[in-house]
Amino acid sequence: MALADSFDSSPAYAFKVTIDGIEIPKVTEVSGLKNEVDKIELKQQLADGKYVARQLIGRAKTGEFTVTRGLTDSKTISDWLKVVMNGDVAGARKNASVELLDYEGGTLKKYEFRNCWVRSVEINSLKAGATEQATEKFTVCFDESEVT
Repeated sequence: MALADSFDSSPAYAFKVTIDGIEIPKVTEVSGLKNEVDKIELKQQLADGKYVARQLIGRAKTGEFTVTRGLTDSKTISDWLKVVMNGDVAGARKNASVELLDYEGGTLKKYEFRNCWVRSVEINSLKAGATEQATEKFTVCFDESEVT
């Protein structure tokens, strides 16, 4: 199978993050986009006495990704964490997606995540006299993922 020959690559700055269909504003970084399967190692002794080790494809793994966005007065993400901490499993589960966009804003690739919940919310270091933007970083765990 040959790889497709594309003329343009996706610019790293062109992406959008949505959770339950609502676009998250002021996103500055997304990291940890990864799809993975387990590897099963099969070791066996053949009839002629030869030892053979093989790698088999296992089940799809769960995972997580991290989103960094500019800090606002919105409490949406911290309220989501509160729902998780209160043990409301049904209320905590959401669907999310990260779309990589081309230069014209069209979708090149879309990572879709199901049964997501927020694991942590963190504010960057606050320094007196600093000139950098205050940010909120949150980590989202997922059960299933798909790339379209």
